[in-house]
Amino acid sequence: MSQIKERISLLLKRKWVKWLLIFGGSVIAFFSIIYISVFLGLFGKLPTTEDISSIKQDEATQVLDTNGKLIGKYYIYDRQPLEFEDFPKHLTDALIATEDARFYEHDGIDNVSLIRVFLKNIILQDKSAGGGSTITLQLAKNLYGRKKHVMSSMLINKFKESIIAKRIEEIYSKKEIVTLYLNTVPFSDNTYGIESASRKFFNKSASTLSYSEAATLVGTLKATSFYNPRLHLKKSQIRRNVVFQQMLKYDYITQELADSLTKQDVTLNYKSFNHDLGLAPYFRAEVKKQLSTILDTLKRADGERYDLYRDGLVVHTTLDSTMQVLAEESMKEHLKSLQITHEKSFGKSAPWKTNKRVIEAAIKTLSRYKSYKKEGFTDKQILDSLSKKRPMELFEWSGDTIQNISVIDSLKHHLKFLNTGMLSIEPTTGAIKAYIGGIDYRYFKYDHVSQSERQVGSTFKPLVYTAAIENGMKPCTYFSLAEVTYTNFDDWTPSNSGSEEEDPHLNYNLEKALSNSINTIAVKVLNEVGIDKVIDQAHKMGITKELPNQPSLALGVAEINLKELTGVYASYVNQSKHVKPYAITKIEDKDGNIIATFKPEVAKDKAYSDFTRQTLLEIMQSTVNSGTASRIRTTYGLKNAIAGKTGTTQNNKDGWFAAITPKLVTVTWVGNDNHSIGFNSTAIGQGANSALPIFAKFYQKMNGDSRFNEITKSSFENPSQEVIDALDCNPEKRDGFFKRLFGGKNPKKKFKGN
Repeated sequence: MSQIKERISLLLKRKWVKWLLIFGGSVIAFFSIIYISVFLGLFGKLPTTEDISSIKQDEATQVLDTNGKLIGKYYIYDRQPLEFEDFPKHLTDALIATEDARFYEHDGIDNVSLIRVFLKNIILQDKSAGGGSTITLQLAKNLYGRKKHVMSSMLINKFKESIIAKRIEEIYSKKEIVTLYLNTVPFSDNTYGIESASRKFFNKSASTLSYSEAATLVGTLKATSFYNPRLHLKKSQIRRNVVFQQMLKYDYITQELADSLTKQDVTLNYKSFNHDLGLAPYFRAEVKKQLSTILDTLKRADGERYDLYRDGLVVHTTLDSTMQVLAEESMKEHLKSLQITHEKSFGKSAPWKTNKRVIEAAIKTLSRYKSYKKEGFTDKQILDSLSKKRPMELFEWSGDTIQNISVIDSLKHHLKFLNTGMLSIEPTTGAIKAYIGGIDYRYFKYDHVSQSERQVGSTFKPLVYTAAIENGMKPCTYFSLAEVTYTNFDDWTPSNSGSEEEDPHLNYNLEKALSNSINTIAVKVLNEVGIDKVIDQAHKMGITKELPNQPSLALGVAEINLKELTGVYASYVNQSKHVKPYAITKIEDKDGNIIATFKPEVAKDKAYSDFTRQTLLEIMQSTVNSGTASRIRTTYGLKNAIAGKTGTTQNNKDGWFAAITPKLVTVTWVGNDNHSIGFNSTAIGQGANSALPIFAKFYQKMNGDSRFNEITKSSFENPSQEVIDALDCNPEKRDGFFKRLFGGKNPKKKFKGN
């Protein structure tokens, strides 16, 4: 013993030993001071055990369709929580085998792993030794983040995380720690939590992840960008196989299973919940807009208002996601083809290329132009700036492209595109089943369902005829096709579409006049019943805006919102009562408590009689069977119970089709966002050609899906005998000899208003 003491004494007398001890002591003292400072909160307050016990993480608001399927989310951090029981065992096995093999043996800090890292990584420079971080340490970082400090940021943050990790382990069980970790850990593409990642990359709940899918997601945790399976599928697959080897190493799977799994390819079913992408983006934007107003009226238990982006709300909607998919497919198929025809019809004289007035007016609507103008720049300076070329992404039906162009070039490019709006509702409730606000939300944010008001053309005529029959006009009343000049309205002479001159002595009854959309007769009917009565009838049917008090109202010069028009048409299969289309049925908090419910808004009183309703429904079935919408039968072969009305506005600016079926009412509009640009011909722009095909293709697809049999195989109500008798007459008749001889061709009349 004395010899050992002497040797130690001699060793301590050596200078290098003294300096080594002083250095070692200083290092220990430095680390101790830093640790104590961190512990005491000198580098920022540490969460207490009470804080950790009541961990609250921001959670995404989920938007569900009518069948409970996730269709979108609103979030700052894309996160959805699950319980431990929801995780498949192979998921948690993969996590522990890869990220923290000694998870069940340590108390938050794995000293064995730290020693291994020190020896291999620092001394032997073996980079494969890992970082020694545990799941609990990672959880501490995920929950509370890291801050920058003037000095030793990494060291301070590591000490903070170790203290927090110890406290987490004291409060939570290992299962609870795994649950917290998987619900908060960041995955690729700015996605937080395993459930959100699973739905994004594989379009399924985490509870149904396969071995391969679970291992793929766990593998990305090492480097979420480098191993992002969407961007680097091969790298991700190699990393997934490393996860399988780790699971084999720690006896979570057999060699046979590991070999089998390694041979499988990684197959993604990627579904982005980016608001500009994915299913029904215009619908989700409208729901978000409505929620912002609704949540202002609601308060949480603590008295605070709900936060759309953080409180994990669940919003149940009326949308049928399967129907929405079919609607979007139909729209894209038709508009892609129609766009080609539209561009070819103009040739080199396309207004988006050659019409300076249209282009200059469009430039002045740009936000960048307005901003420059506000700053005092001249038009020449602004145009010079807007003419500078740079790489820009452009929408194309064949696939988006990036070209080196100017802002003005981009404007001209996007000016040419036809746009659309389509809404399908349940007529008895107004529940929205399919909603298309435009052709692509990324490039065209304007919503043609909820925001737009366009001239409705001949889709207004049924309202005129409804008013006429409701006020006693017989369906077998005949009107001449002859043009009439209305002297008290600037000698306005409405005419019918088509180049051929019509027989002025031919008369149509109301059924043939409406089903063939005869303009001259529509105005005569309006004149006969009285414009005030027509306006009053329109308001009873759900039109809220002020309508123009002029005879051209019969031809649809009024600009009406598509959503409102759809609610009006629903009245023909809803006991003469209009509805207000609605999207949200209920809202739940994150714990499943219902905080708001919404009921259908159906008019209390009938807007017109059963006789009128059945008569108009019969007439609009004739429109489909033999009138302007007959291509529903001839071109698309639809045999379903369908009534409807086409519509085309002046100068072919707007094409419409309103389709009525017993259990679904759909209104579709097609046109250009710029009111100065219309179709080049009626043949292309008429509602039967521009708007009707979207509905027709949509219904064809629904016919092919048995899930929609209740809708597609439904029948209209049988008309009463009174209606059958009232419609029992020849659709047309000619004037007698003396009337033909003395009747005149184009009489001038004053318009009669009531």
